[in-house]
Amino acid sequence: MGDLAPDFTLPASSGQTVTLSSYRGQKNVVLVFYPLDFSPVCSMQLPEYSGRQDDFADLDTVVLGINRDSLHTHKAWAAEYGIEVPLLADMKLDVARSYGVAIEDRAISGRAVFLIDKEGRVRFRFVEEKTGDYSVRPEEVLKKIREL
Repeated sequence: MGDLAPDFTLPASSGQTVTLSSYRGQKNVVLVFYPLDFSPVCSMQLPEYSGRQDDFADLDTVVLGINRDSLHTHKAWAAEYGIEVPLLADMKLDVARSYGVAIEDRAISGRAVFLIDKEGRVRFRFVEEKTGDYSVRPEEVLKKIREL
């Protein structure tokens, strides 16, 4: 903990390009890595985080979802499930690899949550052992942010 988070630039479902370091000095960032759009657990997890977006914003925090799906798939999934957090397309899994959460033999990212503070340092990291597990709920992450 406390290491500088690996920087990246990825296209987002919003049509913008997101660079992690652009938040430095301004916002905390929660990176939510998840395996696939439209999968059952992911379709529960990301809407939960999206539904707490105001709570995160109140703590100067943005939530970014990241997986290997295309922008087209991200947009369709977000529309169907009412997901409002930006979904980033890490189609080659480069970002997942840099955070140590790529599952190479399945060509997906694992389920993981990283809290990055305004200085760009990793303050909380949780990686699920199984991609079907979902144990780090938004409330736990909000608690960690309040402890910063």
